[in-house]
Amino acid sequence: MAKAPQNAISPTRADDYPEWYQQVIKAADLAEVSPVRGCMVIKPWGWSIWENMQSVLDGMFKETGHENAYFPLFIPMSYLEKEAEHVEGFAKECAVVTHHRLEPGPNGGLVPAGKLDEPLIVRPTSETIIGAMYAKWVQSYRDLPILINQWANVVRWELRTRMFLRTAEFLWQEGHTAHATAEEAIAETRQMLEVYADFAENYMAMPVIKGEKTSWERFPGATMTLSIEAMMQDRKALQAGTSHFLGQNFSKAQEIKFQSQEGTEEYAWTTSWGVSTRLVGGLIMTHSDDDGLICPPRLAPKHIVLLPIYRTDEERATVLAYVDQLSAELKGVQYHGAPVRVLVDDRDIRGGEKTWQHIKKGVPLRAEIGPRDVAGGSVFLARRDQSPKEKQGVPKDQLVATITTLLDEIQTNLFERAKKLRDDNSRTIDKLEDLIAYFTPQNEERPEIHGGFAYCHCADDKAVEEELKKLKLTVRCIPVEGGDEPGPCIFTGQPTQRRAVIAKAY
Repeated sequence: MAKAPQNAISPTRADDYPEWYQQVIKAADLAEVSPVRGCMVIKPWGWSIWENMQSVLDGMFKETGHENAYFPLFIPMSYLEKEAEHVEGFAKECAVVTHHRLEPGPNGGLVPAGKLDEPLIVRPTSETIIGAMYAKWVQSYRDLPILINQWANVVRWELRTRMFLRTAEFLWQEGHTAHATAEEAIAETRQMLEVYADFAENYMAMPVIKGEKTSWERFPGATMTLSIEAMMQDRKALQAGTSHFLGQNFSKAQEIKFQSQEGTEEYAWTTSWGVSTRLVGGLIMTHSDDDGLICPPRLAPKHIVLLPIYRTDEERATVLAYVDQLSAELKGVQYHGAPVRVLVDDRDIRGGEKTWQHIKKGVPLRAEIGPRDVAGGSVFLARRDQSPKEKQGVPKDQLVATITTLLDEIQTNLFERAKKLRDDNSRTIDKLEDLIAYFTPQNEERPEIHGGFAYCHCADDKAVEEELKKLKLTVRCIPVEGGDEPGPCIFTGQPTQRRAVIAKAY
């Protein structure tokens, strides 16, 4: 007889990481492929994670003085044409609307009619359309700064898609600000990078490196791009958020001008910054295991699931009364400013199947409650950051009193586990041959998980970009933290002041 699988997810991370990722999404019921090529349907459990992310980030944006607004989904093509570098960066990914009406066709179908005077681009990003509005709103230095964010969907016509990480349509927020001075705009760019890093580490439990992109990795049209970079469990890097100092490039293209205090006419200094639903993918790949999703408690749709166990109607009445009382007590506890999120699962399905569904969904705490637990005033408790077999009896009152401590322990444990993985798979490398060896798999036909983050001296030079492409590597960022460490570029020998992070990436 074939051996029963040891884990809920097949294949495992070690066997086939990309397929493992897809199977975790399926098992946790987060999302599924839609009938529209390259797009996904986000299901309630996945949406709840994104909704929690939105809620936290929205609060952080508002605390830093930003307001929400909304701008059109469609952008006149002439707007993009005003900023040559910007349109070049997005041209291949743009979806274009050319007609505004459908009519019956000769074969009984529908055909486009009513050709538009000017094609419309389905929003790939909003710098140009928002810039056009800012040009109307800004006349004087008194009108600045403008600090606006929008929650929206965007379309980038990706050829190779993967749910949450890269889809033709995805959800995000994009902040767009305008300032009277370069210093203010740069301070804004750095501030929002800190906001993203704070969110990633303290809510997602995902350690990140904050840094500046090289010239060839910058956002098209930007003067400076900052990013946070995280290591996934396959040791690849994920760009988890970006913040761009746009200088006066977009202001000049969109005529965002103002009269300064001195009476001179000046162009505004602008920024943009954003994160997207790829954060959900980052959460999955940072924490999940071979039994399914693991949710950091601060973003989990539910903090604890209560699982009633009974055989007779009499037991059912007794157990459910106990469970309902416990649920009410737990909901009365505040966890980081909101009530503990409790799920009571009394569905009429097998107990083992029910338990494993919640394991695969990544619920931080599971409490099984049967007649013996009721008699003893306790629960049988399990943590998602531990083995499914690790369970212990806990007095009910103790659970209520300590649940926030337990959740914070799980949150901290997940962060420390991810940080250890990153630290254990980061190397300081000074020779090109060592860099090549570090990123060369032992089995070229079916590469095992290998490599990680390489800290190298790397010049901001086009020749370096070309060499990295050959190796299928990228400079993720030049870290902004830590002191200068001069040294020669491992590709060109040119002097550099700081090490860069090189990795394979999503």
